[in-house]
Amino acid sequence: MTLLPPLSAPLAHTQSIRPVPVAVAMGDGIGPEIMRASLSVLQAAGAALEIREIALGEAVYKSGHSSGIAPETWDVLRATKLLYKAPITTPQGGGYKSLNVTLRKSLGLFANVRPTGAYAPFVATKHPGMDVVIVRENEEDLYAGIEHRQTDEVYQCLKLVSRPGTEKIVRFAFEYARRNGRRKVSCFSKDNIMKLTDGLFHKTFDAIAKEYKEIETDHWIIDIGAARLASNPGQFDVIVTGNLYGDIISDIAAEIAGSVGLAPSANIGAHGAMFEAIHGSAPPLARKDVANPSGLLLAGVMMLVHAGQPRVAERVHNAWLRTIEDGVHTADIPQDTPGAQRVGTKGFTQAVIARLGLEPRHLAPVRYGEAGPALAVPEAAPTVPAEKRTVGVDVFLHWSGRTPDNLATLLLPVAGGMELAMITNRGVKVWPQGLAETFCTDHWRCRFLAQAGGDLGHVDIVALLARLAGAGLDFIKTEHLCTFGGVPGFSLGQGQ
Repeated sequence: MTLLPPLSAPLAHTQSIRPVPVAVAMGDGIGPEIMRASLSVLQAAGAALEIREIALGEAVYKSGHSSGIAPETWDVLRATKLLYKAPITTPQGGGYKSLNVTLRKSLGLFANVRPTGAYAPFVATKHPGMDVVIVRENEEDLYAGIEHRQTDEVYQCLKLVSRPGTEKIVRFAFEYARRNGRRKVSCFSKDNIMKLTDGLFHKTFDAIAKEYKEIETDHWIIDIGAARLASNPGQFDVIVTGNLYGDIISDIAAEIAGSVGLAPSANIGAHGAMFEAIHGSAPPLARKDVANPSGLLLAGVMMLVHAGQPRVAERVHNAWLRTIEDGVHTADIPQDTPGAQRVGTKGFTQAVIARLGLEPRHLAPVRYGEAGPALAVPEAAPTVPAEKRTVGVDVFLHWSGRTPDNLATLLLPVAGGMELAMITNRGVKVWPQGLAETFCTDHWRCRFLAQAGGDLGHVDIVALLARLAGAGLDFIKTEHLCTFGGVPGFSLGQGQ
């Protein structure tokens, strides 16, 4: 299995002569140890890197920068367009946001490429032939991180999926497959439940797939898809999916292939790239010389290919494969082969360096070839505005009564010229004709529709809210109900 991600435009695409500038974040927990180990191997192999160390993570958070990154550090990232990052720790409490998500979204690194492969029989696995690449959308979905507490009992997290974002990641997955000789692209979504957001992802996948007739395609609902990935990964090749699903299944894939500790990750965008291991900072293991640097080292291999140094990447990757073959391993990788040698972080690093110039004898040697022309980062087609009509409004109330009929009695007199069409609780229709068995919280969605298929204006909605306030009802959120080109842009209530 090779780890080659597509190349993006900002970097050179021939074997480098002058060092490539790269921002390096040492990270938290085990981060500094495995980063020193990885850089030692890369430099011993002849990598031409101009390292610009930057501070990211826990210490920066605690110094008063709530984002985990100082303002001047963005200038370094813009200048290098390349970040090699060890795992970092986000402090608990205090409302701190994930720096990983901030970096990916702020720098436009929309494509997360996570290759996973088996190294049997040298790393234990039930799937010796596994070779799967997961392409995860990096900027949208629930990772928008837009959350609110709306009532005493109910909290909300918004799932945002855009057509341009979906189009870019799906097209990226197909271009990746074409560039790397992959035979199949599978789409994972949950559009049987989330018919608008995940439905958009699936429909976009189907539309773009028609442009890549030489590539086989299929679609899986995320739950059964994840189950099949765990039981029979050989039926998958490239998987493209949303942010949350991709985060989860890439860890599943890495673990069943052998270990999460071996898995690298590339984050690709139009303005740069970031390379990292997929595992966390593991503070309990810090400074004990036990951490496995393999995931970060293999991310470094991906970085070298991306930066136009494929021959150095080959040397590192093949030396790492030979080390694994020879039974040299850290504590997280059990080895039952005769002569296996358990070592710490430093010992493993030294073992890889000692094998630079060697190739594996049993596993297939890696061949990255020469750096070819860049694969352009996909652009989304311009959005054609549709005719938009507002036909209703969902008003969400904080109301502590538990009887939907009583709430409807309060709402009907203030509906004005609108129709109170439905009340739901946590998405389930409870009025009219709700079921007594349905459990209700203090969070209610009240759907008002324009009469006789008419339209509503903002003035109508504001007037409705004024009447609700006058009736002593606590509205906490509204969502306009719109049609786009005559197609409803809103879902029905469960049971409606």
